[in-house]
Amino acid sequence: MSLLLRNVRVLDVETGEYAEGDLRCADGRVAETGTGLRAPDGTRVIDGAGAYVVPGLIDAHVHVTALTADLGALPAMSPSYVTAHAARIMGETLARGFTTVRDNSGADFGLADAQAEGLIRGPRLLFCGKALSQTGGHADFRGRGEHLTDDHPCCAGVGRIADGVAAVRAAARDELRKGASHVKVMASGGVASPTDRIDSTQYSMEELRAIVEEAEAANRYVAAHAYTARAVNRALEAGVRSIEHGNLIDDRSVELFLEREAFLVPTLVTYWALKEEGRAFGLSATSWHKVDAVLEAGLTALERAARGGVKLVYGTDLLGGMQRHQNHEFRLRREVQSPLDVLRAATTGAAELVGMAGEIGTLAVGAHADLLVLGADPLEDVGVLAEPARHLRHVVQAGDVVA
Repeated sequence: MSLLLRNVRVLDVETGEYAEGDLRCADGRVAETGTGLRAPDGTRVIDGAGAYVVPGLIDAHVHVTALTADLGALPAMSPSYVTAHAARIMGETLARGFTTVRDNSGADFGLADAQAEGLIRGPRLLFCGKALSQTGGHADFRGRGEHLTDDHPCCAGVGRIADGVAAVRAAARDELRKGASHVKVMASGGVASPTDRIDSTQYSMEELRAIVEEAEAANRYVAAHAYTARAVNRALEAGVRSIEHGNLIDDRSVELFLEREAFLVPTLVTYWALKEEGRAFGLSATSWHKVDAVLEAGLTALERAARGGVKLVYGTDLLGGMQRHQNHEFRLRREVQSPLDVLRAATTGAAELVGMAGEIGTLAVGAHADLLVLGADPLEDVGVLAEPARHLRHVVQAGDVVA
């Protein structure tokens, strides 16, 4: 299948400049850009009439199996039921302009393979399997009166419990065995878990280092859920590559991000959505009251990180019906960052994090032909990307118009 876009403005995200002309896709890749391009017979031709073409978006923190904000309820659900919801969620995500996502616990090789084979309509899916959590950690959803756990691999859920260096090594190796693109570890308390504090640290340094060692041995990396500066800094010192959330970072955190060449994936929109709608979509009262501790701090942390030169990546972390707000993150980030910097976080920055620089998040010749055709300029106002129903004309994935 070949596709030719005529009379469009093609964005180079690295330079922030548009080139007016044409763009041709062939065999799922960007084949050429320029003016007056010719198309082979059978090529679909679209006259963009001056439209803006940007790379397909990348959301580096999603949970495509999270059909509810009550994450503890997922393991009791039928895997086939969860899969049906995940297929719906992935299709809606693609329609919003996200052609690649990094699932940060819950999705598995089955969903990734189904998408790659065309059985599920959705973004390219990079997954970590189940996140590693200590007993009483952010992926331990037992109430105080519960004792038994069931980590049977058939069950849906976002985490697995592993305590001690030997156990975390085995758990990391097991997720990598199943094809994980990275290992996710819960390095602090969180909102959705019932028995931990937001300001707690989780896992010992020895356990964190062991997990990092196993990921690096497989040429993969570790992403860590962490909120407070203490938790973030411990994770960075242990060799974690990607910090998720990081709402309460300090100046030392910024220094460590730069020293370790690590990435920060803020997820501002999820706290806004949880506060507004979390209770309606299954969030417990206990968890809802924990949102305030991180809600106001998010923009402050983003500003601190941006000012310090930290590598920032786009993420949303939305759950249940709140996933429809995925593009609202663009509006929130423009309070602190320039439109180009926000767009880079959702394209080249995210591509670098996941080890696919030059392959996705770019319109360079040879890259995957994932792109968006927009009716307005996102560099004038990145809020254009927050309104796909109004501004998004076409979503192109692997050279095919899919929305």
